[in-house]
Amino acid sequence: MTSVAASSSASGTTPRPSTKDWVALAVLAIGLGVIVLDGTIVGVALPAIIADVNLDLTDAQWVNSLYAVLLAGLLLSTGKLADRWGRKLMFILGLLIFIGGSLFAALAGSAGPLIGARAVQAVGAAFIMPSTLSTVNAVFRGPYRAPAFGVWGAVMSGAAAIGPLAGGALTQWASWHWIFLINIPLGLLIIIAAMVTVPNTRSTEHRKGADVDGALLSAIGFGALVFSVIEGPNLGWWTPSEDFSIFGAVWPKTAAISVVPVALFIGIAAIILFALWERHREKVQRSALLNLDLFTFSTFSWGNLTAAMVAVGEFAIIFVLPLYLTNALGLNLMGAGLILAAMALGAFFSGASARHLAARFGAEGTVLIGLGLEVVGTVVLAFLVGPSTPGWLVAIPLVVYGLGLGLASAQLTGTVLRDIPVDVSGQASATQSTVRQIGSALGTAFAGAALSVSLSLTLPSSLNGTGLNQGQSDQLAEATRQSAGGLIPQLRDQAASGSMGANSASVVDALSSGFADATRWALLVAVVFLVLGFVGSLQLRRASARSKSKSQETA
Repeated sequence: MTSVAASSSASGTTPRPSTKDWVALAVLAIGLGVIVLDGTIVGVALPAIIADVNLDLTDAQWVNSLYAVLLAGLLLSTGKLADRWGRKLMFILGLLIFIGGSLFAALAGSAGPLIGARAVQAVGAAFIMPSTLSTVNAVFRGPYRAPAFGVWGAVMSGAAAIGPLAGGALTQWASWHWIFLINIPLGLLIIIAAMVTVPNTRSTEHRKGADVDGALLSAIGFGALVFSVIEGPNLGWWTPSEDFSIFGAVWPKTAAISVVPVALFIGIAAIILFALWERHREKVQRSALLNLDLFTFSTFSWGNLTAAMVAVGEFAIIFVLPLYLTNALGLNLMGAGLILAAMALGAFFSGASARHLAARFGAEGTVLIGLGLEVVGTVVLAFLVGPSTPGWLVAIPLVVYGLGLGLASAQLTGTVLRDIPVDVSGQASATQSTVRQIGSALGTAFAGAALSVSLSLTLPSSLNGTGLNQGQSDQLAEATRQSAGGLIPQLRDQAASGSMGANSASVVDALSSGFADATRWALLVAVVFLVLGFVGSLQLRRASARSKSKSQETA
């Protein structure tokens, strides 16, 4: 087999997409939008789910994160299957699985079934996501790729941003079950449209063997990595703080070391072994999940690093802000959704206009501008959050952040895949999607960990001077932390009725203040990753300039 770099030099006339191709793009974009929406729609409904299903903070993180964890573990495998069996087939199969998972999630009455249903949804989404991007990459070539990827990127960022508004509206006016039930009619309509319009592209490369070992190593590696970040605050980063049980086996609190560093070691080791194994599969000319030659394209490497950092920052914000708005500020779910919709407002506006900016500053320059706006918006937001900050004031930096998100996402996808040949577009698309999902899972995990650790420090400090003794203060602080702040609205209602005593108002105010302080630290964690993304985008710009220069020399 020729190398990826060599195959990218194939020449030919660029086919003009037909009207049917553009309609197919719309169908694929809507299908993508549904699964991206589902990754963020849960956030604003989470307080209602926590109260109804009795979730603790760790359960809440897994409801949000398991979706992204399984996507990260499965996307390389499903991208390969899409290349081999046909991307249209995988797209439709994924929608059917996703619909089934949505139905199970809507019917769930406790943490276990809900988390399990989210896992089924993730399996379906893992079939859908690489199929959409690789189909777009295969159908739209030459000058038509930029607007096609612009649509794909704008839908991805816009759907992620509008999720909180949709979640707030459905939960407020119906119930949280409807954030899942709505997927059923939407999914069926998309399947019908896809059968009529979407072409069934596939890779022309066929190698022997199924890379089962690679699939297991990637799933174990990425899953263990995210597990360690999510569970660290509860199970202990080094010394066990409580028992951990899974499938009947127990890692006791009395063990010499926590299960968290063990999981972290397993995750890192599995990822290293995965890379070595994929290199071996390529060397012996067997089918591999990941063609490491893709990373010989510097635009692909730096673009993926940038995308990962953006996803960490984005999902950290989406996880922590709904909890702050509903618990610390006492807003209802619709009010929180409206404030978070400021991100969607900015993302839709900038996503639609990104190509005009790209015409002047280039795609890489537009990504740089977008990430700069994201950093500024998040920094301002971090210093604005407080126990009594007006909602409209929170919305202003979110608009700025959304503008940046739309600009960066709309142009980043096309830049990352610009030099990748069609025959390996499935693997490349799946790799990019995997990187994004790892980022989103880690974003929720890091934000949840930062929030949990910060709450353990800020809540006891805030409760000083409220008249509670040390034991009562510690117990209340821990209950608030475990409930992800869900205890604060309950106490606020009790204080309003006068059933908590004379100092009830000061206790609620103290908890709200402590939660706001912890939210600030979680947002600053997001800022760190966005800054790293900005640095990555600088490198991406340099790599793209070198790539264009080489192309002009060989032309």
